[in-house]
Amino acid sequence: MTTDYPFGKIPFVKWRKIAVIISITLIITSIASLTIRGLNLGIDFTGGTLVELGYKQAADLTRLRNAVAQAGFEGAEISYFGSNQEVLARIAPKKELSNAQISETIIAIAQANSDSIVEMRRVEFVGPKVGEELTNDGGLAILYALIGILIYIALRFEWRFALSSVVALIHDVVITVGIFSLLGLEFNLTVLAAVLAVIGYSLNDTIVVFDRIRENFINLRTGEPKQIINRSLNDMLARTLMTSITTLLVLLSLFIFGGEIIHNFSVALIIGILVGTYSSIYVASSASLALGINKQHLIPPKKEGVQEQKSKEQQLEQMRRQYEYQMAQESASPSEKKQTDSQTFARKATKSKKTRRKKK
Repeated sequence: MTTDYPFGKIPFVKWRKIAVIISITLIITSIASLTIRGLNLGIDFTGGTLVELGYKQAADLTRLRNAVAQAGFEGAEISYFGSNQEVLARIAPKKELSNAQISETIIAIAQANSDSIVEMRRVEFVGPKVGEELTNDGGLAILYALIGILIYIALRFEWRFALSSVVALIHDVVITVGIFSLLGLEFNLTVLAAVLAVIGYSLNDTIVVFDRIRENFINLRTGEPKQIINRSLNDMLARTLMTSITTLLVLLSLFIFGGEIIHNFSVALIIGILVGTYSSIYVASSASLALGINKQHLIPPKKEGVQEQKSKEQQLEQMRRQYEYQMAQESASPSEKKQTDSQTFARKATKSKKTRRKKK
């Protein structure tokens, strides 16, 4: 059975238009959600007080929320944290109260509205100015990472590959963050670290694929760019899937057994690994094809000036030897000339015998 792209069993390049439609749909949905709903930013970015409480029995969230609101903490976010016996309260900063006073008040309110002993598990304080700085620094970290990657791949490979890889990385980051916005998951510093890890993972996968594409462009004598890229994707499919599956097994273990604190961290990595594997196969290669990558862009240019210089030096060396031989012949006696001619004849005869033996 023949296909449009015979280089490789799976016609990845043939399906690239469908993949482009899927990617554009996901990106538009993510951007729309980020614009309309925004991110559920954690206390690391918004600032405020975070209090984790432990109950001996199931906590009554409605009763606790009403009591906190009546105490003047409107807009406090109170929710279960892992189980119905663990509660997480996030309180916005108040100018008239210190962070310590806020946490003590919340604990007292929780104890007064519970039939059992309430245990304080954790308290965190982040000022609003610090939260704003963390937000700016986090955005700059992603931007600097993308710029550094663009420069590195442009120097390491080719500028078309550099742009393609950055397009794939932006694709991964936007979709990962967009899913967090759609699901309303908390976006904190650990999730930001996961997004940066996703950039590194996806970049590594993309570079491996690009390296095989470059190798096949140089080694394969026939084939169009579509065929060679399709062959390269098939060559690297087993490696890509094995790497992704083993990484996902570790992340699933973190998601199931790691506890609530790293829950969103593992979710971000799982989403990023899935999207990154998809983008390294479809987005990066499709972008490089759209930019017109071909064999001439990847074959190193011949250094004509160096080759010409070497040939000139060889010609000069040969002329110098001929001149020295002629001068030696003119100054030599008849007996020395006869001896030199016999030695030259013997060398030629020996060389001829060796040549005949090699042919046999």
